[in-house]
Amino acid sequence: MAKIVVALEDLTTRALTPETWDAFADLAERHNGVWGGCWCTFFHTTTDEKTYDAEDNRALKRRLVEEGRAHAALVFDGDEAVGWCEYGPPAELPNINHRKEYDAKLVTPPDYRLTCFFVDRRYRKQGVAGVALRGALDLIAQAGGGVVEAYPQDTGGKQITASFLYSVTRTLFEAEGFTYIRPKGKNHCVMTKTV
Repeated sequence: MAKIVVALEDLTTRALTPETWDAFADLAERHNGVWGGCWCTFFHTTTDEKTYDAEDNRALKRRLVEEGRAHAALVFDGDEAVGWCEYGPPAELPNINHRKEYDAKLVTPPDYRLTCFFVDRRYRKQGVAGVALRGALDLIAQAGGGVVEAYPQDTGGKQITASFLYSVTRTLFEAEGFTYIRPKGKNHCVMTKTV
């Protein structure tokens, strides 16, 4: 697929809903279900609930969207979804990496979590993840706001392959006004912002 150069101001964001499901599904299908067929369900389920089957994950994600229990800011170039940022309350997204370590140091749970980003391979390295992040923060603010927590990769300035950047980078969150709280697992951290 050839890279598409885009002006960020031409991109729009919309919530993942039953009405935008087809655009989300097209994006996921263009990328083999995303992250090996996850369909961005990893953070919705606990280990004993996982099937590791792409079709099961697709059906689960669709059901959660239809029930209003899966939230994301979708980034659109015209009518085509080209990226997203998944968000939701901790009860909606209970499965985070390094959970035992995270829970041991938790003081107050956040109102929202930002757990997963994905950008169409044709649009990468142009700022689309930032558009998705700002879109998610806007949607959270419209829903009443609160403390938003994220778990980005703390790259220390090193180049990291995109396959490891499902939670993007600490640098992106700092640019959007998030505060570093503490490390979490290897090369990740906890950051927060109130919206």
